[in-house]
Amino acid sequence: MSLLSGPLPMRLKIVHGFGAVAFGVKDTGFSFFLLLFYNQVLGMDARLASAALLVALLVDAVIDPLIGNLSDRTYTRWGRRLPWLYAAPIPLAFLWVVLWTPHGASPPSFWDLLWVAVGVRILLSACEVPSVSLLPEITADYDERTTLFRYRYLSGWCGGILMMALAYTVFMPGQEGLLQAEGYFWFGLFGAVLMTVSVMGSALGQHRLVAHLPEHKPEPFTFKGAFSEIFDAFSEKAFLIFAAGGLAAYISQGMTFSMTNYMNLFVWQFEGIALRAYPAILFLSVVAMFFIVGPMHRRFGKPRSAAYSAYGALVFTATPYLLFVAGVWPDAGTTASTLLVYAFLLFANTLGIVVMISASSMIAEIVELYQQRGGKRAEGAFYSGNWLVQKCATGAGIFLTGQIIALSQLSTDAAPGTVPKQVLDELVLWYAAGIAVLAVITAYWLARFPIDRHDHEARLEILNDAARGDPDAHAITP
Repeated sequence: MSLLSGPLPMRLKIVHGFGAVAFGVKDTGFSFFLLLFYNQVLGMDARLASAALLVALLVDAVIDPLIGNLSDRTYTRWGRRLPWLYAAPIPLAFLWVVLWTPHGASPPSFWDLLWVAVGVRILLSACEVPSVSLLPEITADYDERTTLFRYRYLSGWCGGILMMALAYTVFMPGQEGLLQAEGYFWFGLFGAVLMTVSVMGSALGQHRLVAHLPEHKPEPFTFKGAFSEIFDAFSEKAFLIFAAGGLAAYISQGMTFSMTNYMNLFVWQFEGIALRAYPAILFLSVVAMFFIVGPMHRRFGKPRSAAYSAYGALVFTATPYLLFVAGVWPDAGTTASTLLVYAFLLFANTLGIVVMISASSMIAEIVELYQQRGGKRAEGAFYSGNWLVQKCATGAGIFLTGQIIALSQLSTDAAPGTVPKQVLDELVLWYAAGIAVLAVITAYWLARFPIDRHDHEARLEILNDAARGDPDAHAITP
């Protein structure tokens, strides 16, 4: 049974969503700046740096399901999730600062980057998995879950955009600022404070609602039992379909984010106000998403909304790059070029976020499907599974970016405006081909997600009847 029924209070939507700011800070750092920092600023080979980030993600992805299972099994007077949200943010903040602190005169080694990246990702999981797992506990309503995810994504993107805006205007301003080490430390320190305030503030704001002993005391934790439950949960057909589509979507997102600063600096040659305007365009796309995703879900449902948006995002993302290679795009760095890039970006990013919200919201419906089949709720397991998919895919996306950069032979000391057109064309074509393939896979699988609004609401009726002891309660076929 959910904690609340009917429309959710605005305060709860805001407070719950605020916890996702930490994820936005992390995502902006890892996806937009970290590879550039270690490669172009600290001089680490792009292939080596991207490989270290991939390994860190894979290690973290293996641990994520255990965090989810432990979260599901936590039994305290503060509930299952809050103890994690109070314990993890402080060590996370410390390691986040270490990640952005230069390592000395020589380039960092593979192991220098690996250990701190692993630590940051595990601690961030210990914040995000319990936080998002609260969502299906709070409400079972099909549309209210979308609403909570809208606020989570709005908060996460706002946190990330704030960090990006500060990076471009305060910490590492201009093209030269992005290529200097000094500002990255302050970028890391401010982000550490913001992540701590976000996670702990959200937990405190929800404390009175969720701080109570769980209804049932779980069995003691064992690795055998944990992996058995994880395997059982991940065997759900609906989860496997989500995972296939989500994997492709997250690989595309990881590649797009990690490629952004390379494209902005070397292909589009943004500088000055053009570079500083980038976060504002992202913010506008998040606002646009906030108003269209609810109506899309009501009209098309979550699976079709995700598929349509994946195709739309592909068209708006790929078109400028293909026109650039064809030689019919305005000269890079001009006002016309910049305005057109940002116009396409606005639509592409809006639809890309709709894909992610739709997919994430689908997972909440799997919780009741699993409960009906096995008699247990496993929010933490399924959302850690989402994180497993996301992290493996994001790592693969960043890894692919490193390989594309190497294949295009972009040098580690490249300067905007001096890179040969042949190098840029190869960089662009590899990227465009990758996102095209991934968009088709995303749309194909997410459109086939087997739980729609009718299925979900019928299942809730059955579970509610069973909870009331109705002898006529019966099963439905998932």
